[in-house]
Amino acid sequence: MDSLDLLLHPVRLRIVNAMSGGHTHTTSDLCARLPDVPKTSVYRHVGLLVDGGVLEVVGEQRVRGAVERHYRLRGERTVIDADTAASMSLDDHRQGFAAAMAALLAEFDAYLDRDGADPSADFVGYKQGVFWLSQDEIAEMVGELRAVFAARAANGPEPGRHPHLMSLILFPAEEPRQSEQVTG
Repeated sequence: MDSLDLLLHPVRLRIVNAMSGGHTHTTSDLCARLPDVPKTSVYRHVGLLVDGGVLEVVGEQRVRGAVERHYRLRGERTVIDADTAASMSLDDHRQGFAAAMAALLAEFDAYLDRDGADPSADFVGYKQGVFWLSQDEIAEMVGELRAVFAARAANGPEPGRHPHLMSLILFPAEEPRQSEQVTG
């Protein structure tokens, strides 16, 4: 299974999200963090992510006669770079978007199910807006957003910091009218 197939699955995306931040986790830890996913599914998907090189075993210990493995995310294996995205078929993009939305919905449901969930206090937002942009303006905006994300991406866990999931979705809202299309 290639990296794209590994990452374009909602449960595996959620495992990757849970493993981010440089933490090590056991499969039992992941089962506790994903209580809505059957344990057998978590174990199966962890195995696939290990086989695909997305997770690595960083330690083992015996617990009540069984071997408990500690896993760490290999972040460089979770990036779908521009070349890979450019080679994806339309169906790959459909599958990726569907997997991302399914994972996002499951993560949001898990957040709302937590004791003390407070969307207002937690600055939860899910707004949509339409921006009229040229290709140059899109490129400029994407560059600005990358800079904003890069300024915080290196933050690690420390007291007072908690992980937050942010998703950015950008696509044309409608096909350009014939009079707007550039011909050449």
